[in-house]
Amino acid sequence: MQEKIIIAIIVSAIAFFLIYAFTPILIKFLEKRNLTVKDVNKKGNVMIPRPGGISILIGIVASEITLYFFFPISEILAIIITSVLGFSVGIIDDRKTMGGWFKPVALAFCAAPILLLGAYDSNLDFPLFGSVKIPSLYLALVVFMIPITGNTFNSIDVLNGVVSGFTTIASFALAISLFVQQNYEIGIACLCLAFASLAFYKYHKLPSRIFPGDSGAVMFGATYGVIAIVGEVEVIAAVAILPAIINSFLFLSSVKRIVEHREIKNPTLHADDFKLKSTDENHAPITLVRLLVAKKPLSEKQICNEILKLTMFSGVLAIITAFMMGVKI
Repeated sequence: MQEKIIIAIIVSAIAFFLIYAFTPILIKFLEKRNLTVKDVNKKGNVMIPRPGGISILIGIVASEITLYFFFPISEILAIIITSVLGFSVGIIDDRKTMGGWFKPVALAFCAAPILLLGAYDSNLDFPLFGSVKIPSLYLALVVFMIPITGNTFNSIDVLNGVVSGFTTIASFALAISLFVQQNYEIGIACLCLAFASLAFYKYHKLPSRIFPGDSGAVMFGATYGVIAIVGEVEVIAAVAILPAIINSFLFLSSVKRIVEHREIKNPTLHADDFKLKSTDENHAPITLVRLLVAKKPLSEKQICNEILKLTMFSGVLAIITAFMMGVKI
């Protein structure tokens, strides 16, 4: 156990400090090449560098490869490959706006390493009810889960610091849950994601100095999804990201089709004091942010805090769920 604690410290430090040190360099690089986008929630013409996914890729992959050196198991290899593929899908969308179906279809192929390496268990575990054996159906679940988590994390990347803060909280909750389940190797792998997102949050929080872009947000989601699968904690992982799941459900139920988020009407407007308020446009989608500002306009900081509070609550529920499921034998 002492050896695993040392390994956890090493890989977590690699994930954190690589991103912490490299992101300022990336910010200058992107600014020099005019790779910036307008921050629509700021007064004036505030331009923010994007994509920060390059920094996130370096931190996560370097830490996971180091972990693979200590624990050369197929599950960690599947995490590495799926994370890189998730980044690749996102960076394509960063460079060129693709159609609404591109990311879900492309991310479905990102699940291939999990299946090819056999890094999964076809039993699905539930609290109280125990394990359910669904061999054939589980293969479909693997294929669908990476697109779901990738797009779910991407869809909540709407305000400064939300997706990085959200990923940090959810990942720490999932890591604790994996330790409760005594799945230490994958729990440490999840710590890599948690510390990587925490380091990026330093530069992404309000006011953002860099945006993760689709490459960063989709990679966060794909990495989280593959960890949930190889760690056999799919239900716990879903509980931890309930705010993002609710956001995606509200969006899809109101839009009623898969569409690129850049193509839709903005569900919120700016009040005179530049706080966000709900739009009166009937065809605008319903989102978590729109619900939060439905009663009264809120500042960007207030909305971010509310989303992160909801995520903390979901994280606590996830850990409680892990205890309810007990230790796997």
